[in-house]
Amino acid sequence: MKIKDIKTTPYLEQTTLWPASGRHILAHQNQDTLIVYQAYRPEIGEYAIKHGRFGGAYSYSRMSWIKPNFLWMMYRCGWGMKEGQEVVLGLRIRRQFFEDILSQAVPSSYNPEEFPTQEAWKEAVQNSNVRLQWDPDHTPNGAKCERRAIQLGLRGDMLARYGKEEILEVIDFREFIAEQRAHATPERYAELMTPQEQVFIPSDAKVSARLRLDSPD
Repeated sequence: MKIKDIKTTPYLEQTTLWPASGRHILAHQNQDTLIVYQAYRPEIGEYAIKHGRFGGAYSYSRMSWIKPNFLWMMYRCGWGMKEGQEVVLGLRIRRQFFEDILSQAVPSSYNPEEFPTQEAWKEAVQNSNVRLQWDPDHTPNGAKCERRAIQLGLRGDMLARYGKEEILEVIDFREFIAEQRAHATPERYAELMTPQEQVFIPSDAKVSARLRLDSPD
């Protein structure tokens, strides 16, 4: 099946274009917007689909994690089969808003290369509404890659801005994922289609340096 306004590409073609290792932000994107993914139980996910924003049973008092990488989301939700993560959503947001999120991101663990002391890192964590985490990316069948994938935790004012104001479109991925799930094994990778993704490069080189992004070349 096709997804409205989402271009898909054979997975095996995309793997030849993606960096094999390093820290990279892979995302389905255009000049003005990009897609991030989240997965919820039906009560929350269907409300978002119906209203174009988060509300109802959704909690704005907890940190909420967004993922721009489709296959990392598939690993996290078990291709929509994990309990409480059955409704996988693609949330279209403005590139500039995503850049705002990145500019405020603080790592979820202490890194002496970025912060002189643990106290300085703890203060940054306390003062930021965005948490940053790098995890191993995964192949469609769940195997780890050398490449790292980003996820971003939003809370407070940033989460409220995201959930109530900045979402341009809520896309229901359930049918597409159900169709592609059977192809998420190495012997069927030739049949697997995934949303077309390229490396996202922040417009501010200082943000790229602070996130320690690797060059896609």
